[in-house]
Amino acid sequence: MQTASSMGFAENARQMCPADVRMISGCKDCQTSADVSNVASFCLPDPAGRSGGACTAALLKILYAEKHCPTNDLTFVEVLTGMRDVLDDKEFTQIPQLTSSRKIDLDTPFCIAPEGSTGTRRAVMIGINYPGSNSELSGCHNDVLNIKEYIMDVHGFDEDNITVLMDDGEHKEPTRSNILASYKQLVEDSEDGDVVFCHYSGHGGKLRDDNNDEEDGYDETLIPCDYASNGQIRDDAIFDTLVQPMPGGVTMTCLMDCCHSGTVMDLPYKYSAQSDTTEMQEDEDFNFEKFFTFMKKAFGFFQRNF
Repeated sequence: MQTASSMGFAENARQMCPADVRMISGCKDCQTSADVSNVASFCLPDPAGRSGGACTAALLKILYAEKHCPTNDLTFVEVLTGMRDVLDDKEFTQIPQLTSSRKIDLDTPFCIAPEGSTGTRRAVMIGINYPGSNSELSGCHNDVLNIKEYIMDVHGFDEDNITVLMDDGEHKEPTRSNILASYKQLVEDSEDGDVVFCHYSGHGGKLRDDNNDEEDGYDETLIPCDYASNGQIRDDAIFDTLVQPMPGGVTMTCLMDCCHSGTVMDLPYKYSAQSDTTEMQEDEDFNFEKFFTFMKKAFGFFQRNF
């Protein structure tokens, strides 16, 4: 079996993640995200209330203001820098990030579904307000409803293929086990040619790295509604459950509106809206050995047992 050091960066990335995965996050790993107390100032569709996450609000301001798409197709660079301009205008300091499993040409039009795509379109959408807790938020449910309307109206997603987890007493609870189970089911249902969209709006965090695969010594996390009893969801778990096993030929776009989310999906290419270049960069600190070590162990297990 080949090792990471024996292959080029692009081939390592392709071996590690067969699917075309892109993630837009609201901030760098070292930054916190913010709530917008009144999304009306962003001229957004607002079916369920006035508050929302700054990242989600900024993206919709660029792509779906007043429930209308831009007249001209926007490139990936224009979407990211446009989000940054919106946030800067509202005096938010967070810097949107784009990470991916492939090196995207950032001057091509931003898209969720490739042109001519005919596969099934599926989504998992998670909004956590933590009601009654000391960490209560007010806009995460609204974020989910706004983004859900956007992907159905603009990108042709069918409500029957959208899984929603919210702590509102009406939907499936966004517990740790339910979130990971929804991601796992999404992977199992997807196949070559399908389009996948994931959205998370809630708290994000950082925990001390427990397996020495993070350059900064911390794992980035999602914080489920039952985090106090069942823990946070580390980036390693997201990668192992959602990213690595997603089948080849699937295009998956993720929007992560939470603190410390810049690399929460552990993807090898990166671009910052604050960058002085318009090209995606290879993450020089990316740890491919984690994946290849896992594959060696899995291969050894298969040989021993079959």
